[in-house]
Amino acid sequence: MKQLPPEYYQRLEEIQAVDFVLVELTLYLDTHPDDQHALQQFNQCAHHSHRLKHAFEKRFGPLQQYGNSFTNPDYWSWGATPWPWQV
Repeated sequence: MKQLPPEYYQRLEEIQAVDFVLVELTLYLDTHPDDQHALQQFNQCAHHSHRLKHAFEKRFGPLQQYGNSFTNPDYWSWGATPWPWQV
């Protein structure tokens, strides 16, 4: 397997941490749908997650399949790097 720089793992870990917060906030909001503070936190984290994923994909390639992530315009980039679930 291709050697990946430490930044790859650091960025992936940051994405996972923010997405974990989103899962927890989703569960909380399922039972507290009117909590404005939690809604605000959720939206902030969702924007942050989107920015992190965009920056990651720009540097290291796609994170999600089935049209959720764009591929390199010059070649099919899924085979160019390990898939996120392989690291």
